[in-house]
Amino acid sequence: MVTPRRAVLRDRRGDALRVWWDSIRVHRQGQAAVHDRQRERLAELVAFARGHSAFYRDLYRDLPDRVEDASVLPVTDKRQLMARFDEVVTDPAVTRAAVEEFVAEPGRIGERFAGKYLVATTAGTTGARGLFVLDDRYWAVMSGLMARLGADWLSPAQLVQLMVRGGQFAGVVATGGHFLSVAAGTREKREKPRRHRRLRIFPVHRPLPELVAGLNLVQPVLLGSYASVLRLLATEQESGRLRLRPKLVLSTAERLPPDERVRVEHAFAAPVREVYGCTESSYAAASCREGWLHLIEDWVILEPVDANYQAVPPGMASHTVLMTNLANRVQPIIRYDVGDRLLVKPDVCACGNPAPALLVEGRASDVLIFPTSDGKSRVAVPPLALGSTLDRTPGVGLFQIVQTAPTRLSVRLLPEPGADAHLVRAAVRDGIGNLLTGLGLAHVTVEPGEEPPRQSAGGKYRVMIPLAPTTGPAFPPPDEGT
Repeated sequence: MVTPRRAVLRDRRGDALRVWWDSIRVHRQGQAAVHDRQRERLAELVAFARGHSAFYRDLYRDLPDRVEDASVLPVTDKRQLMARFDEVVTDPAVTRAAVEEFVAEPGRIGERFAGKYLVATTAGTTGARGLFVLDDRYWAVMSGLMARLGADWLSPAQLVQLMVRGGQFAGVVATGGHFLSVAAGTREKREKPRRHRRLRIFPVHRPLPELVAGLNLVQPVLLGSYASVLRLLATEQESGRLRLRPKLVLSTAERLPPDERVRVEHAFAAPVREVYGCTESSYAAASCREGWLHLIEDWVILEPVDANYQAVPPGMASHTVLMTNLANRVQPIIRYDVGDRLLVKPDVCACGNPAPALLVEGRASDVLIFPTSDGKSRVAVPPLALGSTLDRTPGVGLFQIVQTAPTRLSVRLLPEPGADAHLVRAAVRDGIGNLLTGLGLAHVTVEPGEEPPRQSAGGKYRVMIPLAPTTGPAFPPPDEGT
């Protein structure tokens, strides 16, 4: 029998096949075995962080030598980890200045930073930019988990069909920056060209008619994108302009409401599965046939908490969630405030998966809807298209986009220290204006906000604020800053 300690020692080898097999085996042994593995991995992560990160060594100085319970650890957040970046990372070759220089060059997307690491920036949907460094062990875990999820989602017959039809995968994602999806896809295609020759990346900023034409030409068997984009593509499929026959549709980054999931499934005549994660931890939970997201407990810890970081019970919506990524070592993410609100299902999911089942509100699609210039139809703009546009703009520290009228946007902006506020505001206005023009929305006015981004009483920001509320999940309606 493989003990949890021996299994964790094997983790260090960074083998995706080993991760896949261990995940299958430990889940067959039951929840107790999964929790044993989680505790052992947490203990090793905390010990490693203490031994190699000045930030965590200081943060954990008063804690016991061995920690197996995440709830005893202090909370961290993006601003804290970015402000003390050089102290947080565990490899002295990784510095904030060097990473900033690296991501300033679009031509280096997907290259190995310092010859070893993948670098990804956040896409701006939380209003503040983040820089994240991911090691090969992390990617071995992600690859192994994706293989396991694929086997859960598709029958053997469907897997055979995928191979017969060539397995073409199309991802509609944010490009033009070191965003996780495009950086990872670019590196995989560069380093493993034969394995990933069927991977096609489509920019989410591309005008919808061009995107539809490109997808029709490729005819992907697997289609993946953000929930807001899939909703737009489903409408195109229903109209007959998009003509795809995928075997699986994968939704990421934003929550797909249940009624919209059904609509997307009907439009494409294919199952829709969701992955909940973020740049800091790509695969935290994955959906089942019932539409719930099940936590991947052997590699991620999620703690739903209230505004005081106290645990909330199942059945109650949280104020935020704390995430611990048990895979990445070079930049430890431990008890990290993600900013999402979620609810844990109080009873066992009907699908039979015993892992906690989640409903996430924080990534609901704040899609901005604009009328066309002739007023005869509407155009929906995905939040990540706008968010990634601002993320690529130098000098943007924090932002909030408010739709103040059907054809008017106000951009509340907090420039980075030392940046020329006038130049930053002009660049933001031009960037958003160019995006909207490409979408046929040149008549939409973009104005600078008269105030900085506004927080809620709980201290959180809502980055996209549509003119009218969109249909969302069964949570209490958020205030403007949630």
